[in-house]
Amino acid sequence: MKSSQSPLPDVPSLENLRCFAAAAQTATFRAAAKRVALTPAALGQRIRQLEAQLGQRLFERTTRSVALTQAGLALLPAARAALDAAAACLAAARGDHAAPEIELTIGTRLELGLSFLVPSHRALSKACPGLVLHYFFGSGPELLSRVRTRDLECAVTSARFTDPVLASETLHREDYVFVASRVLLRKTPLARFEQARHHTLIDVDDSLPLYRYWQDAAGGEGLSFARVWRVGSAAAIHRCIREGEGVAVLPRYMVQPEIDRGVLVALFPNVKLPCDHFRLVYRRDDPRQSAFTKLAAALRGLPLR
Repeated sequence: MKSSQSPLPDVPSLENLRCFAAAAQTATFRAAAKRVALTPAALGQRIRQLEAQLGQRLFERTTRSVALTQAGLALLPAARAALDAAAACLAAARGDHAAPEIELTIGTRLELGLSFLVPSHRALSKACPGLVLHYFFGSGPELLSRVRTRDLECAVTSARFTDPVLASETLHREDYVFVASRVLLRKTPLARFEQARHHTLIDVDDSLPLYRYWQDAAGGEGLSFARVWRVGSAAAIHRCIREGEGVAVLPRYMVQPEIDRGVLVALFPNVKLPCDHFRLVYRRDDPRQSAFTKLAAALRGLPLR
């Protein structure tokens, strides 16, 4: 007698999907193998089994890294959903109906991480139950690149981008101010635009990303400085400004306490510099949209320090 039941579909192994998702996130088989406690050879075999079953190449491989093919990009959200569903099955069978934890690594620049994210970690964890948060520090362009290649799940940055792969949620407004130390100005005044030729402008790199806010301001002028000094980060610029090494445009939240105490002076206060915003940036195709929305709401509720 023939069974009336349809045969079970040939579904991918959950272990193969787990290896695939790890490789997609880390972008190297060696790092992915470490994450899933396999040898690189064993992980590679799992990936090959999955590719053979699907009849599609999932990765473009080079000697140093791997990148998802179009088929791999299409599979990734479904693979993650399948793994989450499997975890939910286990939880249901055990009587544990809590949602599975989601681990997110947030990238940001060092000074913002130390002043805002890390001190807010407990409050963030409390506001976002079910999210396990880790942190990574880097420059704006590096953070965007790492989110794009899935080395990071998301980033908090004010760096501008036009990449259609990336999406964002607005967090805090970021105002800027042109500043110098009071000690420096006593020795070398900067009350008129032409006096800039006696001063050193300090910025992050050759593109002058901070000074650009002055250049874009209504009423601002292209000032001529004695020299430009590049020091790599806003935190380093802040220290150099306090020590009287030059003048710079910096985020207001970073320097306002010292302006209030009279240690630093806002230059040309009648020139209003344009503002920007911190944003939570993530991949548009990442299936964890609800987690990013929850995280963004929590970040907006915390004071910027």
